[in-house]
Amino acid sequence: GCDSSLNLTSQKATDAVDGIFRSLRDIARVRMHMKQFNSIHNPGSNTHQASASYKPLLKQVVEEICNPDRPDSVDIEHISSGLTDLLKTGFSMFMKVNRPHPGDHPLLIIFMVGGVSVSEVKMVKELVATRKPGTQVIVLSSVLLTPHSAVELLFAPDRLQPDVHI
Repeated sequence: GCDSSLNLTSQKATDAVDGIFRSLRDIARVRMHMKQFNSIHNPGSNTHQASASYKPLLKQVVEEICNPDRPDSVDIEHISSGLTDLLKTGFSMFMKVNRPHPGDHPLLIIFMVGGVSVSEVKMVKELVATRKPGTQVIVLSSVLLTPHSAVELLFAPDRLQPDVHI
């Protein structure tokens, strides 16, 4: 609601910052039910607060997919489709049948709703190249984010249908 710095008031700035933190809390609340991917922040320990770190969600997911030891992930779920998968799902009630893992396939398709930046695409490419060579990766997204457009989305009044020109 402010088109120039001349119209900026302390109340407008406070409202904008409150809106950003409200959005961040909403995102955290949505991810609370996840067991493995519920946080992007590692606070460190009480004695080593300097060891706090940030690990993007996309990086966590790709590392899990490319993990060679990979026990069944608790937050990544395989959805059955086709007769073969339906039979495997049915037999899993009577005997131990391993679910397919995304890392088993030579093609990995990642679709990011809400946007992806060029640096995130580069990070995915490098992670897959080092951890799972020979796997082809296709990263798709609803929009390619730039630093400017990411900030605009933070201030968009309706984030599901933003009124920004990205």
